[in-house]
Amino acid sequence: MGVRIRCIIAGVLMLIATSMPGAAATAQPPQHYPLDLAKPFGTRSHWTFTSTQAPDIRDPITDDDTVPGPLRLCLSRDQGKSCSPILGRALTVDLRPDLFSEPHYLEVVKIVFPSAGHPLLLLRLASLKSINGDQRTATIALAYDRTADDFVIAYEKRTNRNNNQEIRYVETGPLRGAILSAEPTQDAPFAFWVTVSRLDPANRYTQRLRYRSATRYGDGNMLAVLDSEMPTIQRKLGLWQSGAPLPPGPCPRPHLARGALWCR
Repeated sequence: MGVRIRCIIAGVLMLIATSMPGAAATAQPPQHYPLDLAKPFGTRSHWTFTSTQAPDIRDPITDDDTVPGPLRLCLSRDQGKSCSPILGRALTVDLRPDLFSEPHYLEVVKIVFPSAGHPLLLLRLASLKSINGDQRTATIALAYDRTADDFVIAYEKRTNRNNNQEIRYVETGPLRGAILSAEPTQDAPFAFWVTVSRLDPANRYTQRLRYRSATRYGDGNMLAVLDSEMPTIQRKLGLWQSGAPLPPGPCPRPHLARGALWCR
């Protein structure tokens, strides 16, 4: 699809942040730890989430630079004396640890509400970067099981990020609480698999939609895949009809062309 506006903005913001005196080499979310989970989740025990970053290390990929050290992520109900194992394999593929199985970046950590009174702890972790800039990421949503007094995985998905892949939690609008993903297809015409998952009554995300996008890789569309596919996503879910005003998005002058949303 070419370079996306979302990536450009993120890159500019990161460049500004890293050029400031004393700025970290890679942007991380504000760290207000330990994050108290007891009140928002109404937990029986005093659950907390803590992230501790080890000192910078020499990059094992290039061996000529330093990168942030590994992260220790601790979901605990005894003030950090022990940690739930639920996050231990977040970046591991097929139960086989490798160089990219260890989290070094915590990109998202926040409590979200798919519906009133039903909080989730949303996390996005990322590994070291490979030579070509690819990076393994994991998006995880945790729900609280009051009966077991424990946190359980409501959503978990890993992806690499170098080809406009994206996993997005939707906080507002008709898709509130849904988690969307866009991943490149492996065969021509090169497009993206778009999926929509929604929370079910058992506090687990289940896939409600999956289709091959009209958006093509390298088509020159400057919108992120999920933004260019938003009218189709909502139409397929019965949330928008052709001819109605286009769903709101990042484009001030949108128009539909070749089945996708474009900016003029």
